[in-house]
Amino acid sequence: MTIQLRIAAPESLSDSIVRECRSFAGTAGLSVSSGASLIPAGDVITVLIPREAADRLLQRLHAMGVPELGAVTITEPELVLSKRADKVEKRVPGEGVDAVIWDEVEGSLGEDSRLSWSYLVFLIIALQLAGIGIVTNSTIAVVGAMVVGPEFGPLAALAMGLIERRMTLVRNAAVALALGFPLAMLVTAAATWISRPWGIYSSDALSQGSAVEFIYHPGPYSFIVAVLAGAAGMMSLIGRKSSALVGVFISVTTVPAAGFAAVALVLGDAPKAGASAIQLALNLAGIVISGIVVLLFHRFVRAHKTPRSPK
Repeated sequence: MTIQLRIAAPESLSDSIVRECRSFAGTAGLSVSSGASLIPAGDVITVLIPREAADRLLQRLHAMGVPELGAVTITEPELVLSKRADKVEKRVPGEGVDAVIWDEVEGSLGEDSRLSWSYLVFLIIALQLAGIGIVTNSTIAVVGAMVVGPEFGPLAALAMGLIERRMTLVRNAAVALALGFPLAMLVTAAATWISRPWGIYSSDALSQGSAVEFIYHPGPYSFIVAVLAGAAGMMSLIGRKSSALVGVFISVTTVPAAGFAAVALVLGDAPKAGASAIQLALNLAGIVISGIVVLLFHRFVRAHKTPRSPK
């Protein structure tokens, strides 16, 4: 799995970047277009490199100040025909499918962690679906709420921010969670209160919801499921296997717990509302903790990878 780095850098850095790329064990191809960059004024350097070696080279470019003075663009060619690239890929440690480019992960989490209109809309819709599933005793609606819920992005960003000490990332994620959930729960409670006089659901709907009892029964397995789901979600995110996130969302009860708490408060069932709130807290904590553990593991692996000697 080969990727291409396009580096636009001022002339003062160009020679140093070329020397760095020439000496780097993972470089499979290198070209320079002098004066090709207008903004910033300077050269364009193109590097062909196996994906599993990209993060190490990017760390060196960061140390040289390239992102601050120039720009680095990463693309993934659909097809690369090069015997040299094949040999270099065999020489560098790791597998392309498992390789993590941390700048890529942080960029993705930075976008997903902000309190945006789309995030709020998805969260409100998810809690509405959860509320409908709760009062109608519909597991399908509850599962739909799990899939629609966008909360994993801020939770993963919170874990990343704590590990990397990125306070901006932590602050954005905390705001998205701290404001998003209460607002969505308020809208769900209002919808429940407005719908009650219309007779859309029975007043004893919570006592008949045997299919959704798991939402307000917190216990050891609630935390274990959240930890496993958070680990799977983080692995899916950093491994670019986003399709697996659907299964992760179905595995946790973050959104349904928030929806149940809102509905139960309106229907006057404080004990179930409190239990659902505990379930929500357990899931949020479990996902963040497992995300931190996964990131620490990847950091340890990255620190102990060493390039193989050229043959």
